[in-house]
Amino acid sequence: MDIYKYQLFLREFAKERDWDQFHTPKNLVMALAGEAGELLDVFQWLKPDESLNENIGPETRQAAKEEIADVFIYLVRLADKLDIDLEHAFIEKMKKNGKKYEIGKSSLNQFNK
Repeated sequence: MDIYKYQLFLREFAKERDWDQFHTPKNLVMALAGEAGELLDVFQWLKPDESLNENIGPETRQAAKEEIADVFIYLVRLADKLDIDLEHAFIEKMKKNGKKYEIGKSSLNQFNK
């Protein structure tokens, strides 16, 4: 996936609609949080097993698909406005996570020492 291509597309999409005036980092974060809340709403009252991929119906899947896309759109737009390379940020964060959450060091394993 070429994130930069999507950043350019969203940048032009917003420019054509004169949305840059609204696309401040603060507003984009608020919109991102709102969309994450809408994604949460799709799953909120499902039992854990009902939320599994093999158990969700087509309507739930479509709703989740649309909300995930909205979250992605705002996240990519925010990264563009802040000049953050998402691929690089992802790689850096996963390296940190790999050190912080070493294999075999889950919270339950820590109590078995």
